Amino acid sequence: MKRRLSHVLASSLLAILGKQRFLNDPATLHVYNCDALTHIRVTPLAVCITETTEEVSRVMRACYEAHIPVTPRGAGTGLSGGALPCADGGIIIDTSKMKRLLEVNVEDRYVRVEVGHVNLDLSGCVAHHDLFYAPDPSSQMVCTLGGNIAENSGGPHTLKYGSTVGHVLGLTVVLEDGEVIQLGGVNGPVGGYDLVGAFVGSEGTLGVATEVTVKLTPIPEKTATLLAVFDSLPGACRAVSDLIAEGVDASAIEALDQLTIQAVEASVFAAGYPTDAAAVVLIELDGHEEDVSYDQDRVQLICQRHKCLSFEEADDPVRRKELWRGRKGAFGAMGRIAPDLYVMDCVVPRSKLEEAIVGIAAVCATFDLRLANVFHAGEGNLHPNISYDGRDQDEVDRVLKAARGIVQVCLDLGGTLSGEHGIGVEKLEFMPLLFDQNALELFQEYRDAWGPQGLLNPGKILPTPRACTETKGIFGIPGEETI
Repeated sequence: MKRRLSHVLASSLLAILGKQRFLNDPATLHVYNCDALTHIRVTPLAVCITETTEEVSRVMRACYEAHIPVTPRGAGTGLSGGALPCADGGIIIDTSKMKRLLEVNVEDRYVRVEVGHVNLDLSGCVAHHDLFYAPDPSSQMVCTLGGNIAENSGGPHTLKYGSTVGHVLGLTVVLEDGEVIQLGGVNGPVGGYDLVGAFVGSEGTLGVATEVTVKLTPIPEKTATLLAVFDSLPGACRAVSDLIAEGVDASAIEALDQLTIQAVEASVFAAGYPTDAAAVVLIELDGHEEDVSYDQDRVQLICQRHKCLSFEEADDPVRRKELWRGRKGAFGAMGRIAPDLYVMDCVVPRSKLEEAIVGIAAVCATFDLRLANVFHAGEGNLHPNISYDGRDQDEVDRVLKAARGIVQVCLDLGGTLSGEHGIGVEKLEFMPLLFDQNALELFQEYRDAWGPQGLLNPGKILPTPRACTETKGIFGIPGEETI
C-alpha cells in the first residue's frame, strides 16, 4: 500500500519551509518524478527545498517521527535512478539552493562549500588563485557537489586526478533522525575508520550531506589536447590500451564512435570532428612543459603505429575548448538521433576494451538497436548509448533485453557494474552477480548502523530493501510510469 502524506507531517514541513519551498501540488511534483534516467518515474509525496543544514535537520526529524522515507536530490542529473523517491511513498529533500561558498583557504588549498554548489562554478571561484577543482563529470555545468558525493562521480580527467572521493576532506551530514554530524575535516580523515571514504558513493543511503570540504589542485603549467582519428573503433581501442601499457601520463583519454561524432557535428556542440571517421580519441596531457612535450611525441607515435588517419595537436586554448565542447556535449547531441536515450555505465579492464566494444555491438545488433559509444577509454569506463523511441513498446522491450546483455558482456570480461553513475535502482538485480549473500548482508548491517529505521533513500544499491517495498531495479520496478 502506498503511503500518504499526513496532515500533521504536511503542517510541520510547511511551518519549517513556508509555502514557497514546501511543494505538494501534483503538477509541481511531476517535475521530480525521475532523474536523468527517464526509464522509471515515481512521483514523491512532497518536495522540501532546503536552504540550510538546520532546515535539513528539522525536515529529517519530522519525517523520522512520521516514519516517512526521504531521498536527497541535487540537480537531478543522475543516471541510475538514485534521486527517485521510495516506490511506496516518500519525500524528496532538494538541496539545490544550498550554494553558499563558506570558506576559501588558498594557503592550504581547500574550499568549504554547501552541496548545492554547481561543480564547474567551483573552479571558476578559485581560478584567479591558479587553482581548480579536479573532478569533472560531463554534466559539470549543471550537476551539484551533493550529487557528485552521492555517486562518487568521475569524469574525463578521472584518469589522472581520480574520482570525487579522492578530493573530499570533510562533510557535514544529517542522519536519519535529524542529528547533525561532522566527518573528517580540513586535513582529511581524523583517525580511526575512514567514514568520509565510506560515505562518498553511498547514494544518499547513509545520510544527507549539506556541507563539504574539498581539496583544490594547482592549474598545470602546460596543457596539450590531442585528437587522433581512426578508421575503426576497435583500432582506436587498441591504441588506447597501448597508451596505458606504455605509461603515457595522460590526464584524459576519451573515445567517440562515428554515430556520436555525426550527432555532435550536427548540433550546437560541433567541434570539427571528421564525420567520416569511424572513431576519434581525445587525449589530454598536462603538467610540466618538458613532461607534456615528451609524452606528446609518444602519443603521436603510438597512434600512428595503430594507423590513425590523422593527428591534431591543439595547443591553442580556443581549439582545446572546441574539442572538449564536442565531448562534453555528446549526450545532449544524441537527441538528434531519437526521442529517448539510455546511457549505460559499465567498466572493463583496459586491456579488454576491444573485446567489450565488439561484444556490446553484437548485443545491440541482435536486438536491432541504434548504438553509439562515447566513453572514458583510459579508465575502461564504457558508456554505451542506446537511442530509441519510448512510445514504441516493442523497441522498449528490446532496449531492456540489450541492457541485460551489455552488463553481462562487461562482467564476463572481468568488469564491474558502474564506474561513476552508481547502482541506484537501475542495477539492483545485478548486485548478487558481484557479491555473495554474506557481503550483501554485511552491507545491509553497515547501512542499518547509520539509519536503523531504513528511511534514508530506501530501495537503492541493495537488492533486498526493507523500507521500500517491491523495488526491483530498472527491469522490474513498479511505478506510475515505466518504459
